[in-house]
Amino acid sequence: MHIWVDADACPGVVKDILFRAAERTKRPLTLVANQYLRVPASPLIRMIQVPGGFDEADKYIVAHLQAGHLVITADIPLAAQVVASHAHALSPRGELYGTENIREALAMRDFMDTLRGTGVETGGPPAFTAADRQAFANQLDRLLRRVGGG
Repeated sequence: MHIWVDADACPGVVKDILFRAAERTKRPLTLVANQYLRVPASPLIRMIQVPGGFDEADKYIVAHLQAGHLVITADIPLAAQVVASHAHALSPRGELYGTENIREALAMRDFMDTLRGTGVETGGPPAFTAADRQAFANQLDRLLRRVGGG
């Protein structure tokens, strides 16, 4: 299982958890971002910088994704593409997306987009908390154990 990270907006603490998990489980980890990001020196961990522009990191990940891979993303449309590719999508807050919940997540995202389009102030996502970090770490560990080698 290759682990991909939609890394531009991924919290640093989540990246740190992923760096440790890649080393512990000997799984390749690739961060994809529009800006250069420092990663630990490891043959398992690499960083791909894509051109600036809308969804360039998403396009790169989808083009290289295979069934069974894991993608870390807060981007619901990307998560939907990941699920459609028979891969795993996990949010930095620990929500695992699958065929049973991705449609609902897309519908909620579209609804919120519609509200914002009509001028309703919806606010942004809540601040990332220690509970979010723990939820992510727990879900990642469960997933890695389930697919073996975690």
